[in-house]
Amino acid sequence: MKKIKVGILTFSDGRKYIHDDLLATNQRYQDQLEKKLEETGQVEVYAGEEIIWNPEAARRESHTLELAGVDITIFNYAIWCFPHLSAIATNFAPSPYLLFCNIHPSEPGMVGMLAAAGTMDQLNKTYHRIWGDINEPETLSKVMSFIKAAVAVKQLKGQTYGSFGGRPLGMYTTVANLDQWQQLFGIDIEHIEQEDIVRYSKNIENHLVENALAWLEKHIGQIKYDSNVLTPEKLKLQIRSYYALRRIIEEKHLDFIGIKAHGDLTDHFVTMDIAEAFLNDPYDWDGSHEPIVAATENDMDGALTMQLFKHLSGSAVLFADVRHYDKENDVWMFSNSGTHATFFAGASNDPKVNLKNVTFYPEVSDYPAGGASVHHFAAPGKVTLARLARKNGKYWMAIVPAEFIEFPREKALRLGSTITPEWPCAFTRLNVSADEFLAEYPCNHIHGIYGDWVDELKFITKILKIDFKLFD
Repeated sequence: MKKIKVGILTFSDGRKYIHDDLLATNQRYQDQLEKKLEETGQVEVYAGEEIIWNPEAARRESHTLELAGVDITIFNYAIWCFPHLSAIATNFAPSPYLLFCNIHPSEPGMVGMLAAAGTMDQLNKTYHRIWGDINEPETLSKVMSFIKAAVAVKQLKGQTYGSFGGRPLGMYTTVANLDQWQQLFGIDIEHIEQEDIVRYSKNIENHLVENALAWLEKHIGQIKYDSNVLTPEKLKLQIRSYYALRRIIEEKHLDFIGIKAHGDLTDHFVTMDIAEAFLNDPYDWDGSHEPIVAATENDMDGALTMQLFKHLSGSAVLFADVRHYDKENDVWMFSNSGTHATFFAGASNDPKVNLKNVTFYPEVSDYPAGGASVHHFAAPGKVTLARLARKNGKYWMAIVPAEFIEFPREKALRLGSTITPEWPCAFTRLNVSADEFLAEYPCNHIHGIYGDWVDELKFITKILKIDFKLFD
């Protein structure tokens, strides 16, 4: 991932003799903040050249950050400072804003931050407050969590979602409002006919398809060809569909997509399982690539949740159905025919590590067009799951800390056979009871990535000014 551009503006007392007397103190705190952020390796810092103590400096330094195109601005408070200077800076300094102060009895940065925060509230500015010693890992972690969350939200602005086909299977929760997406997230929606996938597939060069097929046959753990549903020709058609989508995405400048598939492509062309899996993966047979969020069933809010996760982590993101709860093993089975990236089979950016655990099964009879179903079990590890949802027209986020569980393969296959044996499955243990989860979780789809991202998701809801519920 490219480094996040973070601007720092440090504020001072508006009385010149006090400003001059405490200039070294202010500079020391700014330098410490810059140093610790740079040491993460994730941040490129643009620190103000002058400690801000008058309106002209506030205008000049904040405008410099605007020209630099920083992703987020930290307002730094080490001493008492005049709050109107922060207000002036918000006219140019790029938002979101993080108000940060030290904790020291003789250096009242806290007072300065609180005075500025009250000003920001009156001006209805979106911001967050963090206080403490930036040299302490806990404080630095909080700052970085907010930075990542703020940038994840900001990266949505100006992006385009490619909607292939209409609403699938009558699901209200997969369809979002264009006006609301533009107002709240800054996202546009481009509607595209699924026939374009069919049309583009016909023009894919044969040598690309043959190369991809050879790569898959070499690296996939097992391809269970049969004489009807999964044949080399059907798999080639799925490969063509992948290339078709890549070309449409490039030509139309799409940032993330969803594909209806059901009832159209799945009945009369071929399933999208291969295409969706390798779009979401960080690789394909041609090498490494940035994961491209592709939601099955054209689930718009699902794709949006996944896009936020991708912006946070840069990694592949899970898409699955909340399929079943096995009481005996206290484990949920999250499974879906499409979009379940092969990355989760080994949790590695090296396809060789993951694909040896993958099996291509003939697709289930519900999808008569046939092709390969991408089967594997998710590698174990702590995960953060989530879902953006709407209630009475207002967005909120379900946040679900969890863990993927690994069973011995024989047991995993036996448990997996109780749902749909051909589909991938993430055996998942939640921190909440099945009753609580089923009573309030907002839909049938769930999404997530490895690691603990709860704080970042909470910050995202704060920035978006929406509610959340933590299932913990």
